[in-house]
Amino acid sequence: MTGTSFRLALITSALIATTTLSGCAAILVGGAVVGGTLVAVDRRSSGTQIDDQTIEMKASTVVRDAIGNRGHVNVTSYNRVALITGEVPNETDRAAAEQAVARLDNVRSTVNELAVTFSSSLTNRSNDVLLATKVKATFADAGDLSANAFKVVTERGIVYLMGRVTEAEANRAVDLTSRIRGVQKVVRVFEIVSETDLATLQPQGAPSNNAKPASNKP
Repeated sequence: MTGTSFRLALITSALIATTTLSGCAAILVGGAVVGGTLVAVDRRSSGTQIDDQTIEMKASTVVRDAIGNRGHVNVTSYNRVALITGEVPNETDRAAAEQAVARLDNVRSTVNELAVTFSSSLTNRSNDVLLATKVKATFADAGDLSANAFKVVTERGIVYLMGRVTEAEANRAVDLTSRIRGVQKVVRVFEIVSETDLATLQPQGAPSNNAKPASNKP
C-alpha cells in the first residue's frame, strides 16, 4: 500500500469512527490527539473556531427559512468568512441564501459560489466527500504543508480551499490539488498572511512546514 493510500485509509477510518462514537465530547476545537495528548493544530483562535461552527450551524436554518427546500446549499465558515456552495434553481434563491447568511452574527464576509442548476445527486455528493478526503491526504503526505491549516470543500468536482496561509503555501496547495484525478477546478478562498504573521499564527505543537523536502508527487 502506498503512503497516500495508507493515509487515505487512515483518514477514512477516522471519519467513520467519529460518526459512530457516542457519549463523547460534542465539539473538538482545533486539536488532534497525539499519544493521548491534545495538540493545537489550528491557526484560528479558539473563539474564532467556535464562531465558525456556530455560523455553520445557524446557516442551515436561515437558508432553509429563506428558500425552503429548493436547492442544495452548504455553508462553510473559516475565520468568519462564509463560503456558500451547492445548487439552487434560480438567481432569486441564490441571492436570498447569501443575504440570509450575511445577516448572521459574526459573519465578516460571504463568498457566494452557488450554481444555478439542478441539485447534485447523492452519488455526486459521495464522490465529492471522497475527493475532499484525497485532497487532505495529499496535503498530509506532501510533508511541506501543514494539512490542518486548510479547510477543503468540494462541490461537483470543484475544490474550494480555505485557510490562513502564505502565498507559497497557497500556490503549493493549489498545485497539488489540481493534479488529483477527478478535480475539475480549484478555487482559492484563502486569507493570505506574511511569513512574519505566520510565525505568530502557528500554534505550539503544530507540524513545521519544513518537516521534509517538498514532494513532486500529488
